[in-house]
Amino acid sequence: MKQSDSERSSLYLEVCTDDEEPSLPLHTSIALFLLSYCECKSFNVLLVTPAPVGPHTLSGRLPQSVDVSIISSDDAPSLLRGCRLPAVMDGTARYCRAGLAVVLRHIIAKTAEADPRRKDVVALLGFKNTCLKACAEVSQWTRLCELGIPSAVEEHLRNPGEQCTHLPPAVLHLEKKLGEPVKVHNDDKIRRQKLRQQKQKGDGESAKGQENSESQSVLSSQGHDGLELRAALEKLFVGAIPHPTTRENSEIRKVKTTDLPFLEHVFAEGMYFTLTDVVLLPCIYRYLCSLKAHAASTLSQLPLLLRWYGRVQEVPGVLKAAQDCRMVLSTVQAPGPCPSAPAAKTISAGQVEQGSLERTTDVPFVGGPRPTMTKLKERGIEAVFVPHPCPMWAIPWDNLPGAVNPTEGKMSDARAMRKRQQLNNLVAMVTELARPGYTVVDFCSGGGHVGIALAHTLPYCQVILIENKEESLVRAKDRSAELGLANIGFIQANLDYFSGPFDIGVALHACGVATDMVMEHCIQAGAAFVVSPCCYGFIQNTMKFTFPRSKRFQEALSYKEHMVLCRFADQTAIQLPPERRLIGKQCMGLVDLDRSWAAEAHGYSVQLMTMEPESCSPKNNMLVGVARENATAEE
Repeated sequence: MKQSDSERSSLYLEVCTDDEEPSLPLHTSIALFLLSYCECKSFNVLLVTPAPVGPHTLSGRLPQSVDVSIISSDDAPSLLRGCRLPAVMDGTARYCRAGLAVVLRHIIAKTAEADPRRKDVVALLGFKNTCLKACAEVSQWTRLCELGIPSAVEEHLRNPGEQCTHLPPAVLHLEKKLGEPVKVHNDDKIRRQKLRQQKQKGDGESAKGQENSESQSVLSSQGHDGLELRAALEKLFVGAIPHPTTRENSEIRKVKTTDLPFLEHVFAEGMYFTLTDVVLLPCIYRYLCSLKAHAASTLSQLPLLLRWYGRVQEVPGVLKAAQDCRMVLSTVQAPGPCPSAPAAKTISAGQVEQGSLERTTDVPFVGGPRPTMTKLKERGIEAVFVPHPCPMWAIPWDNLPGAVNPTEGKMSDARAMRKRQQLNNLVAMVTELARPGYTVVDFCSGGGHVGIALAHTLPYCQVILIENKEESLVRAKDRSAELGLANIGFIQANLDYFSGPFDIGVALHACGVATDMVMEHCIQAGAAFVVSPCCYGFIQNTMKFTFPRSKRFQEALSYKEHMVLCRFADQTAIQLPPERRLIGKQCMGLVDLDRSWAAEAHGYSVQLMTMEPESCSPKNNMLVGVARENATAEE
């Protein structure tokens, strides 16, 4: 049965106004291209403009197959106004999906739901449906597709003449990735198929008379646009029937894996056409059009990118979608001889995109936590825990509806009891800080244990749950609906795509650097925070954060020494010997002290305490921070 417009989800896309001329940013163009490629009709599509725009102003830039409406940003739902576009809002206006990768994956899911025959669309999600699933902070492909390439291309388009002499680091990094060896889950099987086909084409001479190394060179240089491209394209046809598996002959089976020919890098992430290619195509199309017009000679530096650009156009449905989106695709030839691989100097420039993760000035150190802890103690640095201000405070669990209780999740009674104790601590501290009308954000909310308890306990506050995993957030939404909570909203997004104002941020066991991301988000918003860190061993330098965080720790420890503290901070499990658990607790305290001082450098007053009872979790630290100006005002 066909959905009415009121029942369908709404897809909100951004419109920019540069010099009073409305334009579509690349994120919007990418979403529209995917809608056209998927032939998806599951959404009401709305273009959000910061200023009034006439209905025909953008008509020449929009896909002919996609019906769109134009609204002012002031008319967007309140929950959506706190998110960066693109975003999808469901019919209740209380569940929002925000961010490019999250929205694109949702478009694919809705397309497959509406037409289960579209296996080609499902294939865009890649092996185990993980393409662009991880957040940009931990996935280089998500980072490249959501941030690196779109930002680099838009910067280039703003000043095409000035930007042509030096290719953007993100583009060079993509060129480098296109030259890396391909690895797929059935790598060995496909490589043996390739060897068999090469032998059938008369490659017997190299197999008999050449040394292994020389043979490998010959084999790997042949088969351009052969087995790999055919296999990739066959997979994309709707209703494609898998080839029956056949066992290779003994001669092929006996060939060592190291002597098999390498697989050709066909599409962005390897052999198969995925969502990554869909994201990149509108960006690279705009970029190559500009280079052809302003600096055609620089195309010779991008041989692999040009080859990828040509191959993408062979994918069924791409040319049709491009034409619908008014993209005039064509084969782009580099002027002069085109090298088979990018030059070493060109490739190394691409490494700028990731940045250096370790300081080159680090000094050697003796392993183990004790030398590092002693070094800090000699400098007067020791973790100090303040007493818990309300150790006996507890939520009246027995008097609450069942859906508030974490036992609604699938966990043992013992674990549910510990989870309730953890919630007691966080809810107690948030209750101390909250005032009527406050907005409280539960970051990394999971199934909603913290956020639902807060929404029920603080009916005079608005609570927003932010989580990247759809399954967890849908579970939280269902629990909220059972309770009839009216003061709660849900955002499926990575943290960076939430930009709305809020007063208190809370996170229970945000893993690794996620704790630092939450604290940073709170500091930028001037909000108080109540966080319980977890997974210290996952802490590492990223694009945004370098460790140690605070100036005093940076002056005392190298990055590697700090990593020793993080690694041993995870050794607090109850089954470990008491002495090791004590060292682990001290390391936890030092890592969180460093975080506290980093926040205090931004004008915060931070308290480090232990949750009560200590047995509620091996990761029982809690950081409570308030901007000093707010703390003074409350006093």
